[in-house]
Amino acid sequence: MAAVRCAVLLAVFLLNVIETAYSEPFIGINYGQVADNLPEPSATAKLIQTSAIEKVRLFGADPAIIKAFANTGVGIVIATSNADVPALASDPNFAKTWINTNVVPFYPASNIIVINVGNEVTLSGDQNLVAKLLPAMQNIQNALNSVSLGGKIKVSTVHAMTLLAQSEPPSSGVFDAKYVDVLKGLLAFNNATGSPFAINPYPYFASMGDTRPETKPFCLFQPNKGRFDSNTNINYMNMFDAQVDAVRSALNALGFKNVEIVVAETGWPSKGDSNEPEANVENAKAYNGGLISHLRSKVGTPLMPGKSVDTYLFAMYDENLKPGPLSEKSFGLFKPDLTMTYDVGLAKTGDKSPESPPNNTNNSPMWCVPKDGIPDAKLQENLDFACGQGIDCKEIGPGGACFEPNTVASHAAYAMNLFYQKSEKNPSSCEFSQTATLSSKNPSYGGCTYPQSS
Repeated sequence: MAAVRCAVLLAVFLLNVIETAYSEPFIGINYGQVADNLPEPSATAKLIQTSAIEKVRLFGADPAIIKAFANTGVGIVIATSNADVPALASDPNFAKTWINTNVVPFYPASNIIVINVGNEVTLSGDQNLVAKLLPAMQNIQNALNSVSLGGKIKVSTVHAMTLLAQSEPPSSGVFDAKYVDVLKGLLAFNNATGSPFAINPYPYFASMGDTRPETKPFCLFQPNKGRFDSNTNINYMNMFDAQVDAVRSALNALGFKNVEIVVAETGWPSKGDSNEPEANVENAKAYNGGLISHLRSKVGTPLMPGKSVDTYLFAMYDENLKPGPLSEKSFGLFKPDLTMTYDVGLAKTGDKSPESPPNNTNNSPMWCVPKDGIPDAKLQENLDFACGQGIDCKEIGPGGACFEPNTVASHAAYAMNLFYQKSEKNPSSCEFSQTATLSSKNPSYGGCTYPQSS
């Protein structure tokens, strides 16, 4: 019986590991269509099913795309256009027709989870349009209620970061006074219906206007000294967390501490014009890879710890018909031939399997250790990231039990394992952009003891 019980426990453990590795509901992607070279929606749907992406955001309600995701389980976010907002606000029947046309024929086979009413409406500068946003959302909500979908599909809208009058330090985040009255109404709606407050943080754009030398690594999840918020005594290690927490602070200041934040868009372009030197493949891979690793760690942000913010990467494909500079057309993570523009570890298969420890047949203690051959530069990034997340790295500091040998590899190994152990021993916390794995071999040495799990 004991052997059977151990076998059952091992099976459960492995299934949990596999589920953790492959189930990442916090990762979504934007699927824009401003291009003349995109693959068929069915091909895109199949591609997404082979990835860790579990949600897709559309900028409209294209029936061909909604149908393509039928019976896939992929969450679908659809949207009304900004041009539809006035009619949606003034005519409840228009809202009912919109729902009966764009939702009812497809749900629940197509897993529509959110309807965004407009996109970055405040950027239009049209105050009349901004004023119509809330009644438009209310009419869409009422139309959903009338077909018994009100509790199943959320209604929201997407906001630009320009709503913030101040964002640095994050604890001082506050909304622009000219939007506060409108936002109070929108947030009351979010709060009452349990729908998210969706934002578009882009460290790429923040980096363009910030000449401080540490800005680039701060934006790219690379080694940096961080930025200290003296109001909270938090040292922020990346711009993404800082931007999201600035929004959190602004929401809290208005009294909406329970409204959930969703990142509707974030990304980094892989190409740019001659005056856009930061738009390149190296930076795009660093940002998106660092972001995905950060989300998988599930440490959250300093003001929202322990849970990854739902984040929709921008974007599925480059969009060659978009107006503006080359960078605007070049955010795609995949090419029209369905290959990756660059690899940020989104594939379900391949190198994610080491998260499942193959030799743990006796349910033995496990340690998170670097894979062989990882360069010091990447280990330094892992070291800085791990120690920047609030774990106690004093043992690898001067005089600490694990300071010697004083090498990047040794210090990174200790910090990576400590981060894993402090993250509820979730196998996805031993990801580190696919540079680490779980091992049953104890890496402790001499007087240096590595914390362990079982």
